[in-house]
Amino acid sequence: MRRPRSRLLVVAGLGAAAVIVALAAGCGGSEESTGTATETAAATTGTTTTTPTSALRAALVADAGQLNDNGFNELAYKGLKRAERELGIKGRVVEAQSAADYIPNMSTLARQGYDLVIGVGFAQGAAIAAVAKRFPQTDFAIVDVDQASLKGKPKNVQGLLFREEQVGYLVGYLGALSAKRAGKESISAVGGFKEPPVDRYIAGYRAGAEKAVPGTKVVWGYSQDWEDQAKCKELALNQIAAGSEVVFQVAGGCGLGALSAAKDRGVWGIGVDGDQSFLGPHVLTSALKGVDSAVFLTIKSLEDGTFAGGKNRVFGIDQEGVGLGTLSPKANKQDVAATEKVEQQLASGEITGIPTTVK
Repeated sequence: MRRPRSRLLVVAGLGAAAVIVALAAGCGGSEESTGTATETAAATTGTTTTTPTSALRAALVADAGQLNDNGFNELAYKGLKRAERELGIKGRVVEAQSAADYIPNMSTLARQGYDLVIGVGFAQGAAIAAVAKRFPQTDFAIVDVDQASLKGKPKNVQGLLFREEQVGYLVGYLGALSAKRAGKESISAVGGFKEPPVDRYIAGYRAGAEKAVPGTKVVWGYSQDWEDQAKCKELALNQIAAGSEVVFQVAGGCGLGALSAAKDRGVWGIGVDGDQSFLGPHVLTSALKGVDSAVFLTIKSLEDGTFAGGKNRVFGIDQEGVGLGTLSPKANKQDVAATEKVEQQLASGEITGIPTTVK
């Protein structure tokens, strides 16, 4: 039986938009200057009366405008918020206006004495490696980056990875069954950039589809953007015009445009990272990724003394770090049941060897 909401993914059910409080001072531009990046307070006034019980301070480094993307970045923010409420830590978010701000922002946070600095996303890997080397007494974590791939393999950095290929396999399996039921054997995916976590989703999606319905055609493309919904919508419309009956978005905020295209053309859409069923019944399901829980548990591990730098922490379906989101009320029950059986096989280790790369 599919879990309607896993223990690790429970925070994803908190609201669709993060509440953001802009502060006057930012960490950006150069290491000594302020003001070129937007700083966001993680604390939301009026929502909690929790008195901090811990001196621990943790910060997120995010990209500007991404904290309400209904997915990846918003989940990281919610994980920090949860740590504030439940652990009493002091949290802070700094938004970078461009990639040039990553190193200055991280350096400023380390210099200010933050115990843990978390980079949100694959693009920040090089920056966190450089800053971690210069501030060996500060602990760092990086979402979606293998610690072993970082230059110098800094011992004070922990990689936070997910088995996206597992949940990609699940949504591909269900997508292919749904397409076949509609008389089609073609499905597609819209990625943001060609990065390892994006390709793990897509590789699993293709493998699951081919297992469910051998001969299913799976096509994909990259928008080269995380924000511009028009780019993803255009890419999805082209895929649908070529015969795709299901569109899986793996492009963050940009990918909401792909789901809009699916709605406009009367085909299925599949969300990513967060539960995007709120967009309508055309969303077949979502490939959930527990970024919120990863952030929370990483902060908690630092507080309880179990944080382990120099290695990765990996969240898979057996740890309930990935899984299916809300299913559309229009989804075929037989297809859902078949997919839930596959989910159980993945969790038990009966299904292994899912591809993690695409060419």
